[in-house]
Amino acid sequence: METAAFAKQPRTWWKESSVYQIYPASFQDSTGSGVGDLQGIVSRVDYLKDLGVDIVWLSPIFESPQIDMGYDISDYKTIDPRYGDLADVDRLRDELHRRGMKLVLDLVMNHTSDQHQWFRESRKSKHDNPFRDWYIWRPPRFDAAGNRQPPNNWESHFQGSAWEWDETTGEYYLHLFCKEQPDLNWENAAVRAAAHDVMRFWLDRGADGFRIDVINFISKDQRFPDSNQPVLAGHEFYASGPRLHEYLAELGAILREYDAFSVGEMPCVHDEAELIKAVGADRGELSMIFHFELMDIDHGPKGKFSPQAWPLSKLKTTVNKWQRLMLDRNGWNALYLENHDQPRSVSRFVHDDAAHRAASAKLIALFLGFQAGTPFVYQGQELGMTNVPKDWPFEEYKDVDCLNHWSLHKDSADSATRAALKAQYQKKSRDNARTPMQWDAGPQAGFTTGRDPWMRVNDNYVDINAATQTSDQDSVYHTWRRVLEQRKALKDVFVYGDFALVDEPNERVFAYRRQAADGQAALIVANFSAESLSWPWQGKARRVLVSPAGKTVEDVNGGEIRLGACEAIALLL
Repeated sequence: METAAFAKQPRTWWKESSVYQIYPASFQDSTGSGVGDLQGIVSRVDYLKDLGVDIVWLSPIFESPQIDMGYDISDYKTIDPRYGDLADVDRLRDELHRRGMKLVLDLVMNHTSDQHQWFRESRKSKHDNPFRDWYIWRPPRFDAAGNRQPPNNWESHFQGSAWEWDETTGEYYLHLFCKEQPDLNWENAAVRAAAHDVMRFWLDRGADGFRIDVINFISKDQRFPDSNQPVLAGHEFYASGPRLHEYLAELGAILREYDAFSVGEMPCVHDEAELIKAVGADRGELSMIFHFELMDIDHGPKGKFSPQAWPLSKLKTTVNKWQRLMLDRNGWNALYLENHDQPRSVSRFVHDDAAHRAASAKLIALFLGFQAGTPFVYQGQELGMTNVPKDWPFEEYKDVDCLNHWSLHKDSADSATRAALKAQYQKKSRDNARTPMQWDAGPQAGFTTGRDPWMRVNDNYVDINAATQTSDQDSVYHTWRRVLEQRKALKDVFVYGDFALVDEPNERVFAYRRQAADGQAALIVANFSAESLSWPWQGKARRVLVSPAGKTVEDVNGGEIRLGACEAIALLL
């Protein structure tokens, strides 16, 4: 294994950390309202500390009409009353800091709510309006028959045109997401100054950094040309726009001033050179990014809600690409398989049937947690929470992306197509990640004392919950705890070491090796299939680091490693 390139990796606190993402509405309700809140999070801080995570990231908690669950912010410096107030944020910050943990907030800076005062002012008039240029307004086009048309053919990520007509001023405004989420115009220096002011406000208040929503969308091609892309028309003109790195450098300067953490969400970018610019250690932009190549692995030719089968070799190729890119070019990976926008990893990447779910969830802990990068654990992932049941009626779904897609297709599709779409929603809807946290086997899974949680609790909470798993040393929870513990104990190997695939052609086993600059090495072997198998291996293990099946050194040093269905193991060589 090559060691020279990565041996000079700069060492930082956030590389050696792990992150736990909380979706506040679904984590813990302390009032009986049916919606999670900040006091509920405070009550669970010791649970997070015991798991072994270092950073707690909250999805947006700011004032919002909640059209897109808080990703439509109407005031960046006020907490949404459903979650609490500024004093609650201060208390959570203090409780985390007291335990040596850090608080990361979710900033949505590409767009605001249409209820934000900036946009209210912007839409009042076209002329002599200091806020008009804070958003992206364009006059209509007209077809040959004189019919009004949007300025271009760009599509919203939530279905339909990315432009909304405003009758008051006779122009369209751009919204890459819901029509209630108008895009800010980052070409305007006043907008950038306002964004910087928001960052400083929270950093001065003791936040330790930010996850920044679709940050790569902030620079648009100012020609706003038509697109010829068959899916998400227009993304090629804003996913990595002409001034993106200029803007990221401005954000990075502020973050460095506070030694703050940053992770930028960067969908729709496939150019490695552009991505490495955002996270290169010598660039001063972002700490790390969320790329989407793994998240798109099951997206078909018609986009997210069309099916696509994938072999294990595709997963290997993708993981190896990103491991090597960051190691060889001095960047850094954000390791994730779940978040608030993605289905549950145990249902998506392995097997979530009753016989294999627990083993599959443990496999994910080893497979993900020992790679090079900062691991992100999404709430409930440490328990092996699953997608919503297949028999849930469509009326239970709340995801605006899913609902909009259904509205576009339900009347024109035949019954077979409608059934196929609903099957895809069950596999890929964002609702899969948003069901309430499963704390115990009591009413509403211990999430709320109220009778009506904002979203239905997954039916399997009696079998999958934190109370059962924290008291069971063989549980998914304790597997995650051990992985995070070993990652810290052997940071020269698992944080700063090299990465290499092993037995790459194998379509059932994903195996990889990590090696420190001093030669110390580890091997992770994961059987993604639902059958037992024997994996030939002539190496020698010095110690078993993590084995959910309880294997010993003697079990693996006999020329083969026998693995049960969905079994994984980590060895120190």
